[in-house]
Amino acid sequence: MKTATKKAARYRRMVNALKAKPRPSRRRDPWFVYMLECCDGKFYTGITNDVARRLKMHNAGKGARFTRLRRPVRVIYTEPVAGRAGALVREYAIKCLSRGQKEQLIVASPKKKPLRK
Repeated sequence: MKTATKKAARYRRMVNALKAKPRPSRRRDPWFVYMLECCDGKFYTGITNDVARRLKMHNAGKGARFTRLRRPVRVIYTEPVAGRAGALVREYAIKCLSRGQKEQLIVASPKKKPLRK
């Protein structure tokens, strides 16, 4: 539990820092919160401004440490968010959900084309 508390505090500090100093964005790319399903059935949540590129990184073993040993992964949920700060806030909210709530979120999302080619 200590690790989860440290992680939560880190996310809160990041979000508060982003809210405190709004910086003009050089790029106007949309940000996304995404969820992956690993080969062992576990979920991973992250943010990016290019979901397809990030998926390739995860499957190449250059993504998050969590997904390196759980490849291949596939995208099961994406949500567009306004800005990086908003994406961090939404990512933290999704990470705080239980597995059942995450599954409900996935089922309720509109069906989209798979990102794999």
